Amino acid sequence: MNGITKKQLFRRPDEGMIKGVCAGLAHYFDIPVRLVRIIVVLSMFFGLFMLTIVAYAILAYWLEPAPAGAEGSDSAAMPPGRQLDVLEMQLKDSEQHLRRVERYVTSETFGLRNRFRHL
Repeated sequence: MNGITKKQLFRRPDEGMIKGVCAGLAHYFDIPVRLVRIIVVLSMFFGLFMLTIVAYAILAYWLEPAPAGAEGSDSAAMPPGRQLDVLEMQLKDSEQHLRRVERYVTSETFGLRNRFRHL
């Protein structure tokens, strides 16, 4: 082999909204899932409703679900859009934690405990 890995197209039901077809396409083409979903919705609005529904149904039936150890399970193999989603969730969690710490540090309880420590 020459070191080139062959990509395979899978459905990703764990990341998808209906059957995981859009998520699978996004992973295959390394683009954000939201972009694929927007393209699908826009194609439905601009006269390709039946073609889009038929194509989605065929792909949902034809594509196999991604195996448990499939590419994209660790952060190094994640597409950039998915990485941004994960980082956004981590940032929100960190911000909530920081707000709780700030609330405690500015509370009267913290001030009182701090004064007792200095006695």
